[in-house]
Amino acid sequence: MINRSKIRDKCAKFVRLYSSKNLSTIFSLSSGQGKCGVAVIRVSGPESKNVFKRISNFADNAPIQPRFAYLRKLKHPRTNECIDRGLCLWFPGPRSFTGEDSCEFQVHGGLAVIAALHDALNSMKGLTPAKPGEFTKRAFYAGKMDLTEVEGLADLIHAETEVQRKQALIQTDGSLSKLYEQWRHKLIRCVAYLEADTDFAEDQNIGSDTLTIIEKELTSLQTEVQAHLSDGRRGEILRQGVRTVIVGAPNVGKSSFMNKVCRKPISIVTDIAGTTRDVVESSFNVSGYPIVLADTAGLRKNATDVVEIEGISRTRNRVECSDFVVVIMNAVEVHGAGSIDEYKENYLKSMGLNESSMRDKSAMLVINKIDLLSEQDLVTLKENGPGIAFISCKNDMGITSAVSNMSHHLKELCGEPSANSPNLSQQRHRHLLEECVNCMNEFRSSISHEYIDSAISAQYLRSAIQCIGQISGHVSTEQILDVIFRDFCIGK
Repeated sequence: MINRSKIRDKCAKFVRLYSSKNLSTIFSLSSGQGKCGVAVIRVSGPESKNVFKRISNFADNAPIQPRFAYLRKLKHPRTNECIDRGLCLWFPGPRSFTGEDSCEFQVHGGLAVIAALHDALNSMKGLTPAKPGEFTKRAFYAGKMDLTEVEGLADLIHAETEVQRKQALIQTDGSLSKLYEQWRHKLIRCVAYLEADTDFAEDQNIGSDTLTIIEKELTSLQTEVQAHLSDGRRGEILRQGVRTVIVGAPNVGKSSFMNKVCRKPISIVTDIAGTTRDVVESSFNVSGYPIVLADTAGLRKNATDVVEIEGISRTRNRVECSDFVVVIMNAVEVHGAGSIDEYKENYLKSMGLNESSMRDKSAMLVINKIDLLSEQDLVTLKENGPGIAFISCKNDMGITSAVSNMSHHLKELCGEPSANSPNLSQQRHRHLLEECVNCMNEFRSSISHEYIDSAISAQYLRSAIQCIGQISGHVSTEQILDVIFRDFCIGK
């Protein structure tokens, strides 16, 4: 059982060293930019208590109750002019977001009020405006959260859909952190077995019993890590948005479908084949799943127009890098072919989309222009095409069902976020876990020889520990931190 409080106590030792070097007190607007009902200005650092008393107009010897909301007139410390009347809260460290002494001022969200309070704080000695992500970075140094939780917080701030929010919240709550910490401790235990055996062995060689224990531990761990990695990138896809491309022959209804799904006229629609020449994109929320929907040029092999040829080339490139493909077909042509599967195969070939380019893609078939079929022909077609969306963009038939069908595909592609099985959502994590697996493989290779160098073998395991440590922040560099915190907004 991992004792997270002990880990955070150790991190707290580091924050004291960090704080001694970092004596500045920072401040910033922590609520949204622009006019709003209430604005929150956060202050963190050693001068926070002095700031709280001077701005809130408390006497120097007046007692302040922690985490209590005081309604006070806020005064400019230089001019003593009243800025606003608002709520003031005092959070003594380490029981604060950053782990430092901090305070918050909740004022009316007018731009002039915010500017005046910023001017008041800027006029005080020892205060500096916060840099992007600086509050959260201080929370990390204080052991309040590790890097996986920091990244989850950043994703939570940027989440635009319900499922993105769920995934980010699970990561912010430490589900990934707990999983990776369990793996790190297993590796530490393996190194401990290895070093203990070497220290007490007369010939400085690794005993067979020790190797059996370590091999069993590593086999179990490697199975867990590989299962985590073999997730089809679902967490990363969900975090970034599902790259979805609509493909089909010219004038089959791709642009119309795009407009119907997005409920606004994004693409130009005409009866002229080849109207869409470039890729037209729009972000869309389908049942909580984020998609980046792309309308593309109609695909055909015999194009002669230079602009159309370039549009077709861009379409094929977009298909290659997409996560999800929506293939639009003409109902009249499909019905005339007899077999939907046979028509689909020939249809893809006619567009230059071979099996290799579509093999690993999650795809959805949509048959448009069903208004041109008789009722009986449509019934027959539906019987032969389970799982296919049948629509008429002209008459708005089947659009709701098609979006529901799309939602089902997206759920299969992205999964359902779960705290019991948290998604791997960062390329950084994937790279380090792959390195961790490589290190474990190197260890196995090192102990397969007749003569085993225990020092080299142990180093492979330490490298594996370091890989996982870099994910959570137990082993970190300023370069890694700069990459993680650069996307945070100022005030967070």
